[in-house]
Amino acid sequence: QVQLVESGGGLVQAGGSLRLSCAASGRTFSSYCMGWFRQAPGKEREFVAAINWSTTYYADSVKGRFTISRDNAKNTVYLQMNSLKPEDTAVYYCAAYHSSLIRRGRSQGSYDYWGQGTQVTVSS
Repeated sequence: QVQLVESGGGLVQAGGSLRLSCAASGRTFSSYCMGWFRQAPGKEREFVAAINWSTTYYADSVKGRFTISRDNAKNTVYLQMNSLKPEDTAVYYCAAYHSSLIRRGRSQGSYDYWGQGTQVTVSS
């Protein structure tokens, strides 16, 4: 069982930056594919970014602005968000599945563990 706790959300003006963190329980954190998803009001949850071992994936809407990284020593995955836009406003969720499973990292159905989410609001 993996428990995930997100932090770092908040209110920021357009063009600003935020860094989200997701702390994971467990001793084999490095063996998990970690993903970030988001859900805006009235919309479905969508893929943002994922990191599997050292390979990273991004949604087209955030490519070049967001960076996903991980610190296996701290059992933490990060999402650095720069040049934020009002359309980035959403609840951001961290998720995980074991890397031994052959799954699509961009698909939310691949993930077995989810955090509670953290709100990001970007004002215009």
